[in-house]
Amino acid sequence: MRAGVVDRYGPPSVVRVEAVPDPVARRSEALVRVMAATVNSGDARIRGARFPRGFALPGKLALGVKGPRARVLGVVFAGVVEAIGADAAGGAPHAGGTASVASGFAVGDRVCGMTGARMGAHAELVAVPASRLARIPDGVSFDDAAGVLFGGATALHYLRDKAAVRPGEHVLVVGASGAVGTNAVQLAKHFGAKVTAVTSARNAELVTALGADRVVDYRATPLDSLASRGEHFDVVFDTVGVLSPATGRPLLAEGGRLLLAVASLGEIITARGPVKTGTSPERAEDFATLLDLIATGDLRVVVDETMPLDRLAEAHARVDSGRKVGNLVLHPQAAAGSGAGAGAEAA
Repeated sequence: MRAGVVDRYGPPSVVRVEAVPDPVARRSEALVRVMAATVNSGDARIRGARFPRGFALPGKLALGVKGPRARVLGVVFAGVVEAIGADAAGGAPHAGGTASVASGFAVGDRVCGMTGARMGAHAELVAVPASRLARIPDGVSFDDAAGVLFGGATALHYLRDKAAVRPGEHVLVVGASGAVGTNAVQLAKHFGAKVTAVTSARNAELVTALGADRVVDYRATPLDSLASRGEHFDVVFDTVGVLSPATGRPLLAEGGRLLLAVASLGEIITARGPVKTGTSPERAEDFATLLDLIATGDLRVVVDETMPLDRLAEAHARVDSGRKVGNLVLHPQAAAGSGAGAGAEAA
């Protein structure tokens, strides 16, 4: 199969596409033909060894000293089950569906999921434990299924599980046009909150269309000026890592919660009280929740551009630029040299 390979840490140019052996579905795994994958900030951080403060040494010890031991990056995929290993049962059906340990998954099922630390999704095929899979509901595209998982699962975990957002609360979403931010705006509205979205002026129309009640251009209105003029929020969700506990706390109303999706090792260790941080779990039941929201029209997946696998290095460069809007979606099955489609959201 063809896959994006990274042998050493470095700039986007270290990414190359080459032929590698096909993975094999082991016991309780499924082999999935990848129809869509995403390139996100986590992929770019690993490729460039740009770990949050305090994670450089533990990150390299865990992932590889000079380059990632898992040469094929990518944690998000959507596709079709190609083969199943022994006892590849379980997973999460979309709400209203049925699944059992006895039935499990079958060849031809449309599925999506996340691979965690084993990565491997930037390829034509990926082998993954069946417990990490969710069935894609009818009417939901591969692009939307892949596009919702990284940002949607993070936003859902922070807003629902860590902050327990309630109707009528006021949520500030920092980085509202990214993969996490676009989902955070919509999920906060889904939970009944009022949303102030922080983004650049060029993305104001997009985040307003996603449901934001107000948009703040961070270039014209620095975040610290909000607190200085008396604005406070029940929940402050920093999806991009521009706030710290010290700079975020002044933005909180009484009883408010500060959510830091990107934090240093020290901030994670010392997080107490209103400060919530840490990694988000990759749970098939959460994937199923997000897929059903897409199916019912309650959640929109923002796709900046779709690209063939051959443009993987370009996708990494786009992430590094900080100008990605929503998701960059890879089509590993696309013919070499094929063109890409730009999403309307990127205009």
